[in-house]
Amino acid sequence: MYKILIVEDELIAAESLSLDLKKLGYEVIGIVSKGEKAIQKAKDSLPDLILMDIMLKGSMDGITAAQAIYQELKIPIIYLSAYADAQTLQRAQKTPAYGYLVKPYKIADISTTITIALSKFEEDSRTESDLLKQKKLNQIKTQALATASHDLRAPLTSILGYTELIKDYGDKLSPDKKERYFNFIKSAIVEMNDSLEDLLLISKAEEGKITLYPNQFDLVEFLQGLIDEQNNLNDKHTINFHCQHSSCEAYLDRKMLHHILNNLISNAIKYSPEGGDIDLTLCCEENNICLTIQDYGIGIPDSYQHKLFQLFERADNVGGIKGNGLGLSIVKSAVEIHGGEISVESEENKGTKFIINIPQHEEPL
Repeated sequence: MYKILIVEDELIAAESLSLDLKKLGYEVIGIVSKGEKAIQKAKDSLPDLILMDIMLKGSMDGITAAQAIYQELKIPIIYLSAYADAQTLQRAQKTPAYGYLVKPYKIADISTTITIALSKFEEDSRTESDLLKQKKLNQIKTQALATASHDLRAPLTSILGYTELIKDYGDKLSPDKKERYFNFIKSAIVEMNDSLEDLLLISKAEEGKITLYPNQFDLVEFLQGLIDEQNNLNDKHTINFHCQHSSCEAYLDRKMLHHILNNLISNAIKYSPEGGDIDLTLCCEENNICLTIQDYGIGIPDSYQHKLFQLFERADNVGGIKGNGLGLSIVKSAVEIHGGEISVESEENKGTKFIINIPQHEEPL
């Protein structure tokens, strides 16, 4: 039931209008006679629609009150009028009114005018919301492209430099040094690929276009493979796998899960610059999969944790550690698309634990 506020300084006319509105099925939440009272009542009760007399008595007329209400609260307003001079009508036409009712009112006119006004307001609200979303998305894309340009420059420079070295001095380089240079190139390519993957996913996430392609697989085997992959790439860190299950059947998007865990493990490595252990724990229950990734690195300051999953945000204790502030926002979106939740426990200089809970699905998502 729509709630309507009547702003009318003629009590008999206001009561008559109120009765007509109730007959039409609307809820009248109040009748006020002054512009100042209308503003306060609108703030207090947040009606769906206001019927506002243009020619209110007192220091504030209906047009001024309507402008103040719409500017602050975005509540649609229909003007009520028996007569008005040309200047007043011109002022009224410059305000975002959603209709006019001329006294004396017929109940059919009231019904039609209100129906059209509410419909137009809902359409305008959707349009405004879509425009705001598009503006936000464009801002994100612009910032993401700027970030990508910066992030891709360093690995491209490395690739160019090492290929030039191999080209010019390949016959003079030892096999070990050649392998080292090739590994540098491979690492730079992986870094670039990760950055591009982040950009693609964040764009899809903001547009609500991430699509899951789940299938059935053994989660224990999947995680062991992921950990072996990461351990082969790192000399300073050891990723330990803790699991009491010999197998755990899951119905998830393997590629998306790989992106989630690869991002969190990479962060755990990155933000543990002194090296050491990183613990990945899996707990499979009948209706839930719980994954935790624990590092013992620099941790996250308390003052930053509420912004942890926001785009382009990085804590002030990261120093010179590279990052673009995209990864955790993508991880959160990917977890939530699976119907799951992600949380964090962290203490500065003691480490960080990410906890992921994803419901088990026996049938396709």
